[in-house]
Amino acid sequence: MAANEQLDGQIEKSYIDCGGITLHVITAGPADGDPVLLLHGFPEFWYGWRHQIAPLAAAGLRVIAPDQRGYNLSDKPAEIAAYTLDLLARDIVNLIAALGYERVHIVGHDWGAAVAWELAEMHAPQLKSLSILNVPHTRVTEQALRGGSFAQIRKSRYMLLLQLRGIAERRLQSNDFAPLINGFLRKSAPGTFRDDEIAMYREAWSQPGALTGMLSWYRAASIGARKRGDRPEPRITVPTQILWGAQDAFVEKHLAEESVALCEDAKLTFFPDAGHFVQHEQPAAINQHVIDHLRAHGGN
Repeated sequence: MAANEQLDGQIEKSYIDCGGITLHVITAGPADGDPVLLLHGFPEFWYGWRHQIAPLAAAGLRVIAPDQRGYNLSDKPAEIAAYTLDLLARDIVNLIAALGYERVHIVGHDWGAAVAWELAEMHAPQLKSLSILNVPHTRVTEQALRGGSFAQIRKSRYMLLLQLRGIAERRLQSNDFAPLINGFLRKSAPGTFRDDEIAMYREAWSQPGALTGMLSWYRAASIGARKRGDRPEPRITVPTQILWGAQDAFVEKHLAEESVALCEDAKLTFFPDAGHFVQHEQPAAINQHVIDHLRAHGGN
């Protein structure tokens, strides 16, 4: 059964005030289920978890998948400084409180994983467990881009284009968003993204202000790095699993291993035949790993 068909009639949509930022949020599963928040990355939105929502809900979990700020139907502040990781994480802390939870499980992919790392570092009491997909801890990324890894610098060259306000937007939306589709989504196993799924992404990218909001995450990265300058060496105490597609076209796999070294309780699993969008390429395996991890740390 296609993921779109699995979601029909199973999801609820709402808009939630998260401390002055309104997020569009998808929920599914039993209301009394153990809560798990799914945080998407670039260039996705809540729909990036379409292969996970129904299986996690069927496992008895309360699934919560927001469009993060700047994306799809959520608020899109104009200022670049509104997209630093501390503020993005604060959105999720406020969302947790607005939903009436004290502690939740967090699953994050790409930029959503960067937010998840920030939550685990700065808001650990709100987390039961952490599941990271294909993004290293922010400190590891920053060290790699400062010269610690020439291979990673080469893979991150696309970020330079994304800094060019206006130029990047025009480039990425040209030919019905062909550069976004071919440059990101197509860097997966053939057939990973169907045409009807691509159409959903195009609709989200076409929302007023969305493309600039999405790119603002990259443009705010240097501001966020300066904010973190005085922090001590991070130590992640939340039980963590890192699930990593080893064929990632954007991130070097050794950065996953360096991230494990920052955790007190972490397990790293490589998927040799998957790439950056591992949750799409190997959904059944990812779902089982996530469910097992959540059950081991308080899940129903």
